[in-house]
Amino acid sequence: MSAVRVLIVDDEPQIRRFLTLTLEANGYVVTTAEDGPTALALLPDWRPDLILLDLGLPGLDGLEVLRRTRTWSPLPIIVLSVRDREADKVAALNLGADDYLTKPFGIGELLARIQVALRHAARTVEGQGGALRAGDLLLDLAGHRVTRRGEELHLTPTEFAILRVLARQSGRVVTPSALLREVWGEHGAPETAKLRVFINQLRRKIEDDPAQPRYVLTEPGVGYRFDPGAGGDLPG
Repeated sequence: MSAVRVLIVDDEPQIRRFLTLTLEANGYVVTTAEDGPTALALLPDWRPDLILLDLGLPGLDGLEVLRRTRTWSPLPIIVLSVRDREADKVAALNLGADDYLTKPFGIGELLARIQVALRHAARTVEGQGGALRAGDLLLDLAGHRVTRRGEELHLTPTEFAILRVLARQSGRVVTPSALLREVWGEHGAPETAKLRVFINQLRRKIEDDPAQPRYVLTEPGVGYRFDPGAGGDLPG
């Protein structure tokens, strides 16, 4: 199997050098870009499997690089930025970033986030049919059924819709606005506070301990993430 190719887009030479050495030591093939236009020019020919993207770039801001990339490619993109405002995180995730890490970050956490993003990219589910498995949960998308350890769980249509959206993007953070739009549509969405009520109801049904969930996780100030890693993986 060929090595995973990672494109690092950052205007700071020391960060590019550090990330390059670290990733290459872990078996990745790496190339770098110091600005937005260079990154976009590299994409069609070099075809990375994943992008590590800074936001504060010369030439083109990282958000614009993200927006343009998402017009033609679903490849995983992890934002690495000193910007720690909630608004910046939400903007990046709404534009299609798979994850967002604030500098400085631990290299162990970065490597773990890369693996999650790659696993998500490898198991895109075609259509609305089929089944998803995560640990002791089995989601029958076509039959609108969820079982845990073989026992059917009685979810409301709204609870199932929320779980389906999160599970189909497992490993990725889904912002409340995106989740509301996917489940209720552009004009029928309730307020975020009501979404939290549905999330809590869902956790009471699918989690062993709703106070310490292992599947439906909260990313404070950003959104929600379905994590199959604690109990297993979704099949490809």
